[in-house]
Amino acid sequence: MTGSTVKGRLIGYARVSTEDQATDAQVDALKAAGCAVIFREHISGAKASRPELAKALARVGRGDVLVVARLDRLARSLSHLLSVIAELDAKGAGFKSLADPIDTTTPQGRFALQVLGAVAELERALIQERTKDGLRAARKRGRIGGNPGLKARDPDAVKRIADSRRQNYFDQLNASAEHWLPVVRQMRPDHRWEDVARVLNSRREAATRSRSPAPPRWTVEKLKRAVKRFVAEGLADPSLLKAAKRTPASDRLIALVAGIARANPGLTLVEIGSQLEAMYERTPRGGGRWSPSSVKNLLDRARKLGLVTMPN
Repeated sequence: MTGSTVKGRLIGYARVSTEDQATDAQVDALKAAGCAVIFREHISGAKASRPELAKALARVGRGDVLVVARLDRLARSLSHLLSVIAELDAKGAGFKSLADPIDTTTPQGRFALQVLGAVAELERALIQERTKDGLRAARKRGRIGGNPGLKARDPDAVKRIADSRRQNYFDQLNASAEHWLPVVRQMRPDHRWEDVARVLNSRREAATRSRSPAPPRWTVEKLKRAVKRFVAEGLADPSLLKAAKRTPASDRLIALVAGIARANPGLTLVEIGSQLEAMYERTPRGGGRWSPSSVKNLLDRARKLGLVTMPN
């Protein structure tokens, strides 16, 4: 991998559409590229669930690179591809396609990825604009909005609408995944869904105070639904959905403070304390007011446990 900055392992992923096809050619190419571990999938590219892809993504760690023979072996759409790469990037890992100019460990490959992202954004904007133009033109002709097939309860029309809504929902999740998915991976399944949602919402409150565009407010149900969708897409480890274990109150506070610090690295001790108060969290002694020293004590303990990295 000329010009790359790879320091970890090369992990391969090969896929063919049916059980009758062989992954041998892809596997040979991946082995020749230096992949010692290769996951093989026999499944249609249109299928949402990819068990072997989920295993490959779970195996990839910081510094590793996920390698495929061709882009179409990995992703069924551009949004799917960008979602996988976003997940790898959140882990500090890279991605490379042997037959395409995509290698996120090189400047040239990252540039090619940015071009793909811009194309995807343009494609979404054009679709939205064409839809608006079509509606305006229909209104001028006196047509009433609505889907005739849907009104007639045509099964194919109903299915197309349902599929479109599911895809739109996934596209919205995918567009915001970099803001919420890393926090989920850091905290689940060790911590309760309620605490994960509160940490994510603390980031929203910080954005509101800084007058930045605020991410959507998470409820437990919305968050669980989002994670379930990413697991179904093969983009998140199923272990994220496991039930959280009961933990002592002190351990829970350490994890909660660490989660807030990771989600908002620039927050001061006073600001973290203010967020805890806004979340109605009691101090270790049961008080309602958080002092900087109480926050620092929990952060110091979190640092010793490796839950958060803090400057000396």
